[in-house]
Amino acid sequence: MRLDKFLKVSRLIKRRTLAKEVSEQGRITINGQVAKASSTVKVGDELAVRFGQKLVTVKIERLQETVRKEDAAAMYSVVKEEKVES
Repeated sequence: MRLDKFLKVSRLIKRRTLAKEVSEQGRITINGQVAKASSTVKVGDELAVRFGQKLVTVKIERLQETVRKEDAAAMYSVVKEEKVES
């Protein structure tokens, strides 16, 4: 599954266009490598996403094309959340 689609479906980022912009700015890494919006993600990958002053690292638990809002959080587990100085 594409990175931008995963971020939208899992509701880590609300819109796919926004997920694309964030990845183009180099604020997302997959297993330590800077990722593009078109990068492929798979179960077991670790994503690190920088939201302003916060760095959130999540592990992908499962991939689904569509998911209900209530079940979206089950697609990943938060490994760590840390504050980042700019």
